[in-house]
Order: sequence, then structure tokens, then C-alpha cells
Amino acid sequence: MSAFKTLDDVDVRGKTVLVRGDLNVPVEDGHVSDTTRLDRLAPTIAEIAEKGGRVVLLSHFGRPKGVTPEFSLKPIVLPALEEVLERPVAFAEDCVGPKAEAAVKALKDSQILLLENVRFHPEEEKNDPAFAKALAALGDLYVNDAFSAAHRAHASTEGIARHLPAVAGRLMQAELDALTAALEAPKRPVLAIVGGAKISTKLDLLGNLVAKVDQLVLGGGMANTFLAARGVNVGKSLCEHDMADAARTIAQKAEAAGCEIVLPVDGVVARAFEAGAPNEAVDVSAIPADAMMLDVGPKTAAQLKDRLAKVATVVWNGPLGAFEKQPFDAGTVAVARAAADLTQAGRILTVAGGGDTVSALGHAGVEDRFSYVSTAGGAFLEWLEGKDLPGVAALKR
Repeated sequence: MSAFKTLDDVDVRGKTVLVRGDLNVPVEDGHVSDTTRLDRLAPTIAEIAEKGGRVVLLSHFGRPKGVTPEFSLKPIVLPALEEVLERPVAFAEDCVGPKAEAAVKALKDSQILLLENVRFHPEEEKNDPAFAKALAALGDLYVNDAFSAAHRAHASTEGIARHLPAVAGRLMQAELDALTAALEAPKRPVLAIVGGAKISTKLDLLGNLVAKVDQLVLGGGMANTFLAARGVNVGKSLCEHDMADAARTIAQKAEAAGCEIVLPVDGVVARAFEAGAPNEAVDVSAIPADAMMLDVGPKTAAQLKDRLAKVATVVWNGPLGAFEKQPFDAGTVAVARAAADLTQAGRILTVAGGGDTVSALGHAGVEDRFSYVSTAGGAFLEWLEGKDLPGVAALKR
């Protein structure tokens, strides 16, 4: 049995179901430019509607200061949502008060209503008890399907669950199942890949992972910091030299926990951080003083592929190099595709997340070939850091 209550634990027929989704979608030129979050929310909405529930959607959109027309959900998000759902969606001009109450009262079984941006009320982000109670008064059940907002203790993500039976939607359930399988009760050996520019922003994450995984592969700028802490001259590579002691402390924790830290053995170096800049692959012990390492080298990529073939679970956060500029995407792409092939062959479980990670896997063309790719950003990182997420804690049995 799951540690979290889900839609399987409740009967929605004839009930008004408040669904907290994440409709905070990217917008360009007045249109939703990426419907991924809407696509992933759709199964929960459809299931409740098909079972005869009345769906009332709650979400934030942007960071408005009070009622701000440009952050209304109606002109941009509502049409995109109707297109994804292939169903009509009613709209209420507020999320609490007379307008919201009238719109909810007008709903019939299997119909869908979108309430206005919850952040038009400052009480939302303050997790104001009275505001949470006013939201809860609109429904009979609460379904949280916004893992990406679960690290925030806001009225619509945590406070509301104090007043209504609360369960996870299908997207939240999939996210929790994937993360549990990857870190809480994984098949071993477990290999984590962590990339990115700085270790200073990922100290909690690294400290938590070394206690949970068997191998920790480091890439990007943070790998340079660990190499420098070992006495390697990394030239002009991105490196936090003032974090050398922190790197050594993490290495000591890893050794004590039986976790192997894996660093690049070679890298692709260039004198300019530009696409197509003249470059060469060198051993990390031979990085020129006037060059910077912008990607892991072919030897490192080959070794990582061999490691992937010998583990059972892979957790990935952060690219191995400056994948945005070719040819410094080669290492990330090669390793990502190897992980995807092993996943599709049923040999490993792969769970990845974080903004740059999602972009990098998309660039490699494998975002649909991993076991699970989280679009939750900050919530995914806080989970990797071992933190208790308020929106998730509210759903525990």
C-alpha cells in the first residue's frame, strides 16, 4: 500500500472535487508555448469528470502583486486547457467569495470549472488559515496534483488539506511513486548523476545523496571544484575554489557511507565559451592554464556508459557539460542516450528532474525514454535534498 492517499481511496461521484494543479505555464506572444504541465494534469481531470465528479481547478500563475490582469488565467491558460482536455471549461472571476461560490453552485456532475489565480490574494502565499478555509468551503474533496508546488506551504497546497479529505492526483502519484522507487526503496546499485555550475547551490543535495546512493557521478562546473580540491589544475574552468573544503567534507562523508564519487578522467577544453569554438579532448591532469573544460571527454563518457550497464537505478540532476553550445553537448547526449537505451531494454530505472536536466534530456531526444522525468524543478530538488515537502506531507495516510 502506498504511503499516500490517492484517487483510488475516494468516491468522487456527485462530489465537488477541488483539484490543485500547476497551470503556471510558459507564455510567448500571448499563447502557451509549452503545454507539458497541462498534458500531465489532464488524466486526473478526465478521470474525475468521467466518474461523475465536479472538477474545480485551483492554480497560481506567475507572481502577481494583487489582482493583475496580465496574470489572469482566463485569456491565455483557459483556451489552452480546453484544447488539451477537449472539453469546455467554465471560469470564475475569483477563487473565493460570491463569484467563486456562484460558479461552483452552477456546476453539474462531470463539468469542469477553473477558478481565477489564487495568488491574486496575498493570503495564498501566507498560508492564511481563513483563506484556506474559504477555499475548502467550495468543495467536498481535495486532490493535489501539483507536485511542482508541493515544496511551498501555501493555502492551496497545504492549508486546504487541513479542512477536507485530501488525496494525490495521478500526476502527483506518479511523481511520488517514481521518487520513492529511486531513493526511498531503490533497487541497488544506485547511481546518481549530478551536474551544474556550482556545488554551493547543491550542498544539501550532495550531502543527502552520498548517504543514499552507491555511486555519485559529478559533472559540469561542480566536478571542476572537486578536481581542484584534489589538487588538479583546472585552468580557467568554471570552479568554486573557495568551496574546496566543502568538497573535501562531502568526499569524506561519501567514503564513510560507502559511496564512490566519480569524477571526469578527461574533458573537452576550449579557450572561448562559444558554440563551435576550437576544442580538444585532454586528460584532466593536462588542462592548459589558458583553457576551460566545457564537457566531459570521450573516455569519461565511455566509462559512464559502462557504469550505467552495471547498476539498477539512476537518478539524474544536471547536465555533464555546457550542453547548450555544441560541441560541448556531446558528453551529456551520449550518456543520456545510453541511459535511455538501458531503460527501454528494462535493465535500469531512470528518474530525472530539474530545469536544466529536462532541457538537456530534451536536447538529447530522450525525455520520453526515461522511466520518469519530473518537471517539478524546486520541489524535485528539495526531495533530493531529503526535505519534507509540506504539500506531500499533507497527503500521508
